Amino acid sequence: MPTSVKIFDTTLRDGTQGEGISLSVEDKIKIARKLDELGVHYIEGGWPGSNSKDIEFFERVRDMKFTNAKITAFGSTRRKDSIASDDINLNRLVESGAQVATIFGKSWDFHVHTAIQTTLEENLAMIYDSVLFLKSSGLEVIYDAEHFFDGYKNNPDYALQTIKKAQDAGADWIVLCDTNGGSLPGEVTAIVSAVKQHVTTPVGVHAHNDCELGVANSLAAVQAGARQVQGTINGYGERCGNANLSSIIPNLQLKLGYEVISPEQLKTLTPVSRYISEIANMHMPINQPYVGNAAFAHKGGIHVSAILKDASTYEHTKPEFVGNKQRVLVSELAGQSNVLVKAQELNLDFDREHQKTKEVIEKIKDLEHQGYQFEGADATLELLLREAFEGLEEIFTLESFKMLVEKSANQSVVSEAIVKVKVHGETIYTAAEGNGPVNALDNALRKALIQYYPDIKNIHLSDYKVRVLDEKDATAGKVRVLMETTDFNTTWNTLGVSSNIIEASWYALVDSLRYALISRQRVEPANKEQNERLGLINH
Repeated sequence: MPTSVKIFDTTLRDGTQGEGISLSVEDKIKIARKLDELGVHYIEGGWPGSNSKDIEFFERVRDMKFTNAKITAFGSTRRKDSIASDDINLNRLVESGAQVATIFGKSWDFHVHTAIQTTLEENLAMIYDSVLFLKSSGLEVIYDAEHFFDGYKNNPDYALQTIKKAQDAGADWIVLCDTNGGSLPGEVTAIVSAVKQHVTTPVGVHAHNDCELGVANSLAAVQAGARQVQGTINGYGERCGNANLSSIIPNLQLKLGYEVISPEQLKTLTPVSRYISEIANMHMPINQPYVGNAAFAHKGGIHVSAILKDASTYEHTKPEFVGNKQRVLVSELAGQSNVLVKAQELNLDFDREHQKTKEVIEKIKDLEHQGYQFEGADATLELLLREAFEGLEEIFTLESFKMLVEKSANQSVVSEAIVKVKVHGETIYTAAEGNGPVNALDNALRKALIQYYPDIKNIHLSDYKVRVLDEKDATAGKVRVLMETTDFNTTWNTLGVSSNIIEASWYALVDSLRYALISRQRVEPANKEQNERLGLINH
């Protein structure tokens, strides 16, 4: 039977100490529910003794039911020269209603003398008294030995004394912390192995990522005998972040054979990681291992040719195991294999020897030479392939558009777009304002199309990025516009390239709406008279 390892998630506490991350109480509750569904064993909700937001969180989760996780409250040992039962912060841990209390104490003699400015003997008493008080209050207690690895390297005898005091007081777990994130995997292995010779209480690890070793150090600790891993989803945390549970969990389970969460729960890892990045309003790196959008993406033609024969030629595990998927990117590096895979995904009639195939590949390469980058714009690529292999109906054609931007004294800038398009033989002329030229253009185009395609009202621009391609040409340089659009069920990306940012935006916008309408089974134009009766046309 595989050895089990417990996962302790501190995204809601340590993760929020990362720069740019701020979670509301409602955000924290949403994330806690997702973490419980993922199957983590402990969710550290915050420090109820430090701020009103964390106090409210514990009040709200007190009556909530969690299937897999225990809610944990965080705090510190009692203050020096005081009594544990009188300590306000320790009492708030008890009053929080949490099942588990996690407290930290000093393991490094340097910190005892410099940070809290007390004696080594008093620090040992602070640890013992605090753990004993919380245990006598009926709580499971996890003792986080702060700076343990640095403390052990400086004074191993004293570092061991601190965790033995926590053990003597009845701690359920002793977690060794690499708080400054400066330890190396070999050091972690040696120190955890040494600790296991001196304590009988189960040991955990809490690593930070300041040397890009948070994951490696966590795995090394487990292999040396640790049975709890603390970290955060996507590695959020102070400075360079905490150990990344989105990598640790699959590495422990898929690579090392430990029992962590169920296989079905592991399949939710990618959606949970991405969900939390959205709630935290943090950009998720596309190349993040296991859960990133490019974690199983293939671009080189030789690679794609190989994975068509057997995916394991260029994939270290199956993306489905972690809820991700394989992606084939089409670009100037592409060969026929890339186009073949994309065509198969779209159920297109693909023939390697067909002249259309060669023409499409050449067109893609030519467009990328102009500045297009299709791996970031699957919707534009799909339109290109469908047009080549199937032909596409014209949803609408542009006759002209004009932009007016007005700025008067003491007034904000006003943008207006005037658009003339032809839809099924009928010329439509509309105008609309927006908070910028692109927004005005979007509004005017939608105004022209909604009478024929009322579903368009449910489609919204969700992201807009511009990159200058020829920086040496300054404001005259060519730009690439990438748009992300959503209907709240799915999202798709389109792009446009031009030396004029408005024209580039137009190309991306047109592809966005064309893709939405064509992907809906080539929506037939609505009955105009019926739409008028329903009030869908603005007169």
